[in-house]
Amino acid sequence: MTQSPTPLHWKLVIDAADPHAQADFWAAALRYEVEDNSALIERLLGFGAVPPDLTVESHGRKAWRDLIAVRHPEDPYDKESGTGLGRRLLFQRVPEPKTIKNRLHIDVHAEPGQREAEVARLTDLGAAVQREVKEPGGEWVIMTDPEGNEFCVH
Repeated sequence: MTQSPTPLHWKLVIDAADPHAQADFWAAALRYEVEDNSALIERLLGFGAVPPDLTVESHGRKAWRDLIAVRHPEDPYDKESGTGLGRRLLFQRVPEPKTIKNRLHIDVHAEPGQREAEVARLTDLGAAVQREVKEPGGEWVIMTDPEGNEFCVH
């Protein structure tokens, strides 16, 4: 009997003008955790392997200036680097603004009967409602995050 290949590890990378603000929004929206890479960063700074200007202070600890990830709180992570080994979103700084509709988006699934409450909670976090969709196949709300990236709440 042949053994199936091991599934690939992956993450969703999202371009952002302010990766830390986006990470804070999505961590709160999904109830994920912002990754803590401070031990790795402090180690690399101590070796002189990276310059200090590649880092910022975030949540009272060193973080990479131009990228930060959020991870599912129940998934494994590398304790030495703080990097998640499961479901995660990585936000990376890019110089250009978002200009067109996303080709890929996140669907957030509210608990049954809680879509309206979830939309209100996400709006309080900084999201905006674009429109409500009612089709024979279902109902959902199209929203945008603080940088204008579309996502749906089902």
